[in-house]
Amino acid sequence: MREISAQQYAQKYHDSPIPEDREFTLFESEASDFPLPRRAAVSHKYSYGRALVIAGSLGYAGAPVLAANACERSGAGLTQLLVPACIYTEAALRVDGAVVTPLPANAEGTISKTAIPGVITALHRANACVIGPGLGTGTDAQELVRIVIREASCPLILDADALGICGKEPELLRICGAPLLLTPHEGEFRRLAGDLSEGRLAGAVRFSRQYPGLTLILKGYGTLLCRGGEVIVNPTGGPAMAKGGSGDVLCGILCALLAQGFEPGFAARCGVWLHGFAGDLCAKALGEYSVTPSELIRRLPQAFMDLQE
Repeated sequence: MREISAQQYAQKYHDSPIPEDREFTLFESEASDFPLPRRAAVSHKYSYGRALVIAGSLGYAGAPVLAANACERSGAGLTQLLVPACIYTEAALRVDGAVVTPLPANAEGTISKTAIPGVITALHRANACVIGPGLGTGTDAQELVRIVIREASCPLILDADALGICGKEPELLRICGAPLLLTPHEGEFRRLAGDLSEGRLAGAVRFSRQYPGLTLILKGYGTLLCRGGEVIVNPTGGPAMAKGGSGDVLCGILCALLAQGFEPGFAARCGVWLHGFAGDLCAKALGEYSVTPSELIRRLPQAFMDLQE
């Protein structure tokens, strides 16, 4: 990583400048920050962790599939996808190798609160978990998110609808006993009561100080990663990735790295770098208009190989 000034950041990433005397340090990631180790010759799937994805609802089968497939491509030893039974067949046909578990669904087509005991069992076996993509925001989904946050002992990623639920109940962000990562885009960040009126950097720093125990990943051009007084800007990625589903891919990458035992800060920085770099590879091959989230997943092997020791 290289330290940069707030003014340098503002000019490069088209954000509002902020005073240099703020109490934080600003860095920009570099590829050399992420040397990925070679795997041991003697190993098996459980050597690389159990990744759990809790996602999906009627009409929203794409998000859980993208997250699960990205998780598989990013090295998780075993990926389990929990979805409501009403989308089980669609999800099971579209995943590459994840174990897809159907859960009771309610009349709205989301995971029923009667499924919570089974979710807790899966959560306690997991080495990392992501909850939220396509989940819904009804009363059952709200209860599910509350329970998962309270029960998690493994690193937990909150995305999409889980973030919306926390925006209505911000106290949930303070009760998780495990490493907690948030992955909002700007709209979701505002729903979390994040203020962007002074710019992305100022808003991310302010929010991170309110919740110093969690890692904020504010997606967008120059994705910002904030924890406490440290702010890291990611230089990879671009407008080719501005498409629904790209964030689901990021969640899967992060969950896989965390499940493999990488330290949460490293996993967050490396996952964001890989995600953006896969987008850059796609843009070179396909142009800025035609990149899809599935294409991002297909470019992940090349992105990982470029970082491997």
